[in-house]
Amino acid sequence: MTLNSIPSIDSIWNWLDAIPDPEIPAISLTDLGIIRDVTYEGDTLIVTLTPTYSGCPATSIINLDIETALRSHGIKKLELRRQLSPAWTTDWMTQDGRAKLEKYGIAPPQPSGGPTKCPHCGSQAVEKLSQFGSTPCKSQWRCTACLEPFDYFKCI
Repeated sequence: MTLNSIPSIDSIWNWLDAIPDPEIPAISLTDLGIIRDVTYEGDTLIVTLTPTYSGCPATSIINLDIETALRSHGIKKLELRRQLSPAWTTDWMTQDGRAKLEKYGIAPPQPSGGPTKCPHCGSQAVEKLSQFGSTPCKSQWRCTACLEPFDYFKCI
């Protein structure tokens, strides 16, 4: 691949936007906000990622998914960089990602520290069941109106 034929940064971002998060397939890695930068150094594509937390068990799968997707688009020279500072925050999630979470049945993060409504029925009558949910970044809640349990994506 010559410098004149390398894919544009916009194309790369579009390809990355199609990669689902392995733990929450309803949102993409770009929706989650963990892809911090995409750039070229010479003819090498550099993708910089910040995991949701340093011990995230999905990091290796995410790296493999990114590499597989980009190589399928003809990227030959690729480097994935891990950036831990500044630490990832739920503020980096896109509004589209937050809406996709709710549609999927997971209450999106709120500055108040808890969900404002049930993602299933929309009721504001919710209660925390456990600080821990299906993954370390979520807590378990229940709607007292429809009685359905749901995960809440914790603010970090």
